[in-house]
Parts: sequence; structure tokens; C-alpha cells
Amino acid sequence: MAHGPSTYTPKTGFERWLDTRLPIIRFVNDTIITFPTPRNLNIWYTFGGILAFILGIQIVTGIVLAMHYVANAGLAFNSVEHIMRDVNYGWLIRYVHMNGASMMFLAVYIHIFRGLYYGSYKAPREILWILGVIIYLLMMATAFLGYTLPWGQMSFWGATVITNFFTSIDSLIPHLGTAITEWLWGGFAVGDATLNRFFSLHYLLPFVIAGVVVLHIWALHVPGNNNPLGIDVKTPQDTVPFHPYYTVKDGFFLALFVLFFCAVVFYAPNMLGDPDNYTPANPLVTPAHIKPEWYYLPFYAILRSLPNKLLGVIALFGSIGTLFFVPWLDTSRVRSSRFRPVYRQFFWILVVDCIVLGYIGAQPADAVWHLGGTEFPLVWLGRLCTLYYFAHFWVVMPIVGWIETPRPLPDSIAKRVLATTPAE
Repeated sequence: MAHGPSTYTPKTGFERWLDTRLPIIRFVNDTIITFPTPRNLNIWYTFGGILAFILGIQIVTGIVLAMHYVANAGLAFNSVEHIMRDVNYGWLIRYVHMNGASMMFLAVYIHIFRGLYYGSYKAPREILWILGVIIYLLMMATAFLGYTLPWGQMSFWGATVITNFFTSIDSLIPHLGTAITEWLWGGFAVGDATLNRFFSLHYLLPFVIAGVVVLHIWALHVPGNNNPLGIDVKTPQDTVPFHPYYTVKDGFFLALFVLFFCAVVFYAPNMLGDPDNYTPANPLVTPAHIKPEWYYLPFYAILRSLPNKLLGVIALFGSIGTLFFVPWLDTSRVRSSRFRPVYRQFFWILVVDCIVLGYIGAQPADAVWHLGGTEFPLVWLGRLCTLYYFAHFWVVMPIVGWIETPRPLPDSIAKRVLATTPAE
């Protein structure tokens, strides 16, 4: 979306002086205030701004927590209790940070599925999508590292299980996987050196995420926003300035999201946590059911669905790596699923599939359903859901794009929005 020449005019002597030396006000005016934005963006497009807000909250609260946290295997658990009980408002800062991770993943999953539904990954926005997937990967790494820091039972055993993934490489190249695992541990088991490394990386990665977010926003400003119709901006009537139209709209939905966030923090802060993590880490006692945080559960189910450890790890990383190829796997010339009646059905099947995978990941590995007196192992349902997950991207997307006859597209955004018949 071509923005055209700058419309900013300095109004005071100071603004003219600054504009000739550091045109930061002009930059803000052109990239935020007057930036032409499609006039039909709906509620689902507000989650990008919500994610930026939560990232800022996580960085600020994380810095404060780091001032009181002790990255030592013998002191880490007690230092967290010190934050909760002795530091002024330490309980609030920790609960905001702890639940902020869940809020961020909730928002990012909505953001991702919105992009998939409206085809926001298709040309010319491939780089925008790829940068988003990189941000998602960095979020997953950062959240895992942070989950180990309280050094409770689930923290310790979660770190042990996840880092042991690399030992599966031994079946391909003997001793290589073990060597990588011990290098990550800084010894022959998860311990003090591991905790120090994880703390350092957990502190660093949010700033890396912030840097990639800047690139993500930059990549967004080159072609401009996609929109629910999935058609290009053709005339000035198709757009409105970002301010005040979308600053007010985004601010309203951000306020609603913050209210929901506060309700969780103040009334159910441990709702998404595991009680075992309030027990100090003990290498001699393994929890009965080791499971990750809720936002990893679909991938954990994919990992467990395959009986071979190496194949499970490959499927786990492949399920995330697949997202990088989505812009080229979708062969349809139409972006938005609003005009793709066949693919739209498969999209909702994918949403249900991911929810079911999350449910399976939360259950014990040997869990069964009792159906009419017959026991049905959930691992088989997990295998079916895993099969569909990969089939959706590698089979359904290309084939449906070739055979589907999409509905006619509107002539322009403005005509659709201003039409007398209500938009779909």
C-alpha cells in the first residue's frame, strides 16, 4: 500500500528545528497517525496491538522480578517465595508476569488463526508471515526458559524432559545427542549451571522478540494491512487514517482485554498453573504426570503420538516448521476464506483439531476413553489429529486451492462497506 508523500507540517519553531535534525515526529505522523488503513478491519485485527502491549508488560515486570530473583539451584525456589511474601507488591508483579505469558499466547493464537482465515500470509506479505512465525518460536523458547526458573517440581522435570529431546539424535549419530544435552545442562544433569544459563537466556530473548516485532511492523507497513475481504486497496475511499479511527477501536478492545487479564490475576492467578510447581525441585521424586503449560499441549500431544522418540521430536519441530511454508502451500488466488466455501470448512476442522490435541496433551500418556464398555486409548485419537494437522497444510491447502471455485470478490472495500446489503 503506497503511503505517498509525507503530510506532516511542523507547527512550531521547535518542531521545525527538530524535523531538520531528527524527524521523529514526522515518522510517527506518517507511520501511525495518518497511515492509510483499510476501513473494514474487525475485532480480530486488534490483537496485534494487544500483543505489543503485553510484550511491554512482560519486559517491565520481568526486569523488576530479575532484581530479586537468585539464579541458584539451592536458592531459586526460596527467592521466588521471597518475592511473593516480602517484596512490596511482589505477589502482584509475579502474578502479572506469570499470567501475562498465558495472555500473550492466547492473543497470539487468535492472531495466527486470524491470519490463516483471512489469508494474511499470501503475497505480498510472505515476509510479514515468516517474521511472525519467528516471533512465535522465540516466544515458545522464552516461555519454556521462564517456566524453569521457579525451580519447583514441574520446572525441574520440564527442563529435564525437554532438554532430553536432543538425546534422540543418538539413534542417528551415536553420542552426538548426549553431547548436545550435556552441553546445554553444563554438566551431567540439570542443575545449577543449567538454571544460570536458562535465566540469562530468558532475560535476553524478550529484547530479541522486541527487535523482531519492529521488523514485523516494518514488513506490515510496506504492503499495508490485509483485510477481511482479502482484496487490495484500490482507491483512497478504501482506507481511513489509523488515528483516530483505529487508535480508539484498538484502545477499546485493549481495555476489555486488560479487564479480563486483571480478573485472572486477582481472582484466579493459579488457575493455569500446576500445583506440583509449589513443591521445591527434587531430582529423586518424579511427578506422576509431567505436562507442559497449556499453550504447548497440542505440540506435546503430537510428540507423544509417535512411539519412536526421534520421530516424535521430528514431528514436534515439523509441526512448527510447517508454518514457514504456508504462503507457498496455499495455491488459491483468493486470500480470504469468506470467499472460499470449501476451504472454510477445513479451516474450522483445523481449529477443532488443535483444541482436541491440546486436550489430549493434558491427559496422561496411557489415558483411555470408555465408549460403551470398550476402552479407546487417547493416543490413537492423538495420532489421527496429528495426521490431520500435517495433512491440512501439506495436502488440503494445495489441493483445495486447485479445485475450489471461490465466490466472486467485491469490486472494492469501500463499495462492500457502504453497500446497502449487510456485509457477511
